Amino acid sequence: MGEKLEQQEKEKNENEQIKDMGQLTLEQKGGHKIHLMSIIGEIEGHESLSPNAKTTKYEHVLPKLASIEDDENVDGVMLLLNTVGGDVESGLAIAEMISSLSKPTVSLVLGGSHSIGVPLAVSTDYSYIVPTGTMVIHPVRLNGLVIGAPQTYDYFQQMQDRITGFVAQHCFASQNRLEEMMMNTSMLTKDLGTILVGSQAVEEGIINEVGGIDEAMKKLHQMIDEDKQNNEI
Repeated sequence: MGEKLEQQEKEKNENEQIKDMGQLTLEQKGGHKIHLMSIIGEIEGHESLSPNAKTTKYEHVLPKLASIEDDENVDGVMLLLNTVGGDVESGLAIAEMISSLSKPTVSLVLGGSHSIGVPLAVSTDYSYIVPTGTMVIHPVRLNGLVIGAPQTYDYFQQMQDRITGFVAQHCFASQNRLEEMMMNTSMLTKDLGTILVGSQAVEEGIINEVGGIDEAMKKLHQMIDEDKQNNEI
């Protein structure tokens, strides 16, 4: 009876964790403990978005990543991505946190990982994209009043350099090639940029492999085993 109540309480906590933060910890009996984290909808920054919009709040994600790093029971992180992008500073902050984790990490692009979602996709140790998944690479855009002065354009360029520099550091695509795709005028009717679908992201050297959750999970388990072997030496 006690075990049944304990199991029910555990399931309740897991359901609340999924509902509130889109996160879950997977644990195999006698095996690996993997934290499943999802980045969905629009990445919310310092301003709250509409209650009707699907968002990922960076103030939820950053403390959780710190907690994962400090938790010796968590062996690895699986990052699920289906995002239209969002706040640049917040997205880049999450990407930097993920890339600095000492535990093995794998990302899987489902649906799309657009705009600032590109740094998030490459921030892990290994990355996958489903065959129909998309990635949109385009220049930085600001909403609201923008002062048309040289300093503003210099700031835009600096921000884009930070993004392309981070992506180039964490994948096989060069910064020059990323900038070329960012400024492409032939693909998007109302904007600059490039859309990459599935294997195209792999061919460009941004994503490691085309695959789904099965391949991503197997890879993460393999990386965890290798990490534990290296630490035992």
